[in-house]
Amino acid sequence: MPVTTHRALPPEIRDIQDEMEEIARSYGLDFFKTIFEMLDYEELSMFAAYGGFPVRYPHWRFGAEYDELMKSYSYGLSKIYEMVINTDPCYAYLLSANAITDQKLVIAHVYGHCDFFKNNAWFAGTNRKMLDAMANHAARVNRYIDRFGYETVEQFIDACLSLEDLIDPYSVHIRRRPDPAHLKDAAEKRRRQQEKEDQGIPEGRGKFRAKEYMDSFINPPDVLLQEEEQRRLELEQRDATRSFPEEPQRDVLLFLLEHAPLRDWQRDILTIIRDEAYYFAPQGQTKIMNEGWASYWHSKIMTRHGLTDAEVIDYADHHSGTMAMSPQRLNPYKIGIELFKDIEERWDRGQFGPEWEECDDLHKRKTWDRQLGLGRDKIFEVRRIHNDITFIDTFLTEDFCRKHKLFTFAYNENSGDYEIASREFLAIKQQLLFSLTNFGRPFIYVVDGNYRNRGEMYLKHDYAGIELKQDYARDCLTNLQTLWNRPVHIETVIDDEPAVLAFDGTSHEVRAVE
Repeated sequence: MPVTTHRALPPEIRDIQDEMEEIARSYGLDFFKTIFEMLDYEELSMFAAYGGFPVRYPHWRFGAEYDELMKSYSYGLSKIYEMVINTDPCYAYLLSANAITDQKLVIAHVYGHCDFFKNNAWFAGTNRKMLDAMANHAARVNRYIDRFGYETVEQFIDACLSLEDLIDPYSVHIRRRPDPAHLKDAAEKRRRQQEKEDQGIPEGRGKFRAKEYMDSFINPPDVLLQEEEQRRLELEQRDATRSFPEEPQRDVLLFLLEHAPLRDWQRDILTIIRDEAYYFAPQGQTKIMNEGWASYWHSKIMTRHGLTDAEVIDYADHHSGTMAMSPQRLNPYKIGIELFKDIEERWDRGQFGPEWEECDDLHKRKTWDRQLGLGRDKIFEVRRIHNDITFIDTFLTEDFCRKHKLFTFAYNENSGDYEIASREFLAIKQQLLFSLTNFGRPFIYVVDGNYRNRGEMYLKHDYAGIELKQDYARDCLTNLQTLWNRPVHIETVIDDEPAVLAFDGTSHEVRAVE
């Protein structure tokens, strides 16, 4: 897919952009400079297939996604109205075929996204220069293709992409390892201690401080010798087994980068895949909030400032279509915007705190209004600190579920249909949170990189009631084995029984847990 030349905005669209930007900033939205570009649907589909970027490394996956988007549009099944990427400056793309009303809606929506990208804490660690980084990644991969051949590089990228979800998205915000500066200080301290011991200064390990005449009582020589021998045996045992990591590691890609026998070009490509996976991770963590926040602001701006009388019907039609929610799935746009509206209303009326929670008078709750006017400040605070899981966990209420008629559904084996399983608030909230946790994907950890003292990799699936898809698991083990170059095992649960799936490079095996 070739890189296209972007077309400048028509004068009337530039005027709309300037007007919408001024209105958005007047409401307190804060965003990087936003550059809008006009594309036709073929170009927009190409950018969408590339994740919103004009250039990516060559791979058949992007072509397949492009073909799917174009066919979906041609058959009237879907349509992309806008696209915006998290960079500084932000780049947003408008569809040239859109009417003026749609362009207004999209521009207002984009400014909501840009504000969210800049200010939400979960995007704080992302690379704001990812546009340049993607182009750099593409250039590096193209050089490897020229050197090693397209098939060789593509097959390796295939293996890496099947594992791109095996990262630890919270590691950006939580220190999983000791601070390198502290490690350096500790190493220097050990070095000075060793120098003292080499010089004969009596600072033996395990000794308590004591005056000379009490030393033999407080630090019995035979006990110190026994403890030293125990430490020596433990070190020998650890060196003999060479088991690592010390604790289960969720970032499987990082573990492979540090320990797998990869060639330099393979390690570089795996680094590229991992860096891009971490860039896109916050978008998966905040899908409901991000779309809800952008929808809230396009609704606010359009209904108060952006519409002429002739545009109201078109806007209402397109907005309602975006917000529609079918019984089969949740619409992140709808859940997000309604939750932000609910939060704003509750904090304006004072419907929070112990007194509100303890009130069980339905009439009093319905008419409750302390006229606090705190709603706007509250939703900006929520936008800043929450992700989808904490957003739903903190602000989804029983009243909200009842008002919007939310329910859980399950498959009925007798009728062969999906049916309403529960309208209970806790069941609804639990299922929604469960579907959002880790993007709905399993938790996989590296437990041992030297399993059986043979250099084999042993992983563990943190089972939470849903079994691994066996075909997916086998394919992932195959690709892990390709990178690790030794047999790979994963402990999981099959038919409610603990089991281990393994692949040695030739055949797959299912066995009981040892």
